[in-house]
Amino acid sequence: MKVVREFESHPLRQNMSHTITKNTLMQIGLTFFTMLGFLLTAMKLPQYGLIASLVSEIFWIYSAYKSWKKADQIGIFITAIFITLIVIYGVINYWFLGK
Repeated sequence: MKVVREFESHPLRQNMSHTITKNTLMQIGLTFFTMLGFLLTAMKLPQYGLIASLVSEIFWIYSAYKSWKKADQIGIFITAIFITLIVIYGVINYWFLGK
């Protein structure tokens, strides 16, 4: 009995919660949509890959902004902005200007 109580009161055990934070959702979205964009592009569906990549840029910009504010990583934020602009150009090129 004493071992079980010690385990439950251990500081590491108290910090292990099963809630999903905003940061966790952002990291999952970043990974999922980025991989989906690469996969669709590799499957010779670049127009859909660009849409998935554009969605992933929302998560990239959020993550890059947080990195900039917390760790002074402004280069990541600037890169994310430029990549977003390039992906927007690709979406316009494929979906609105035609082939």
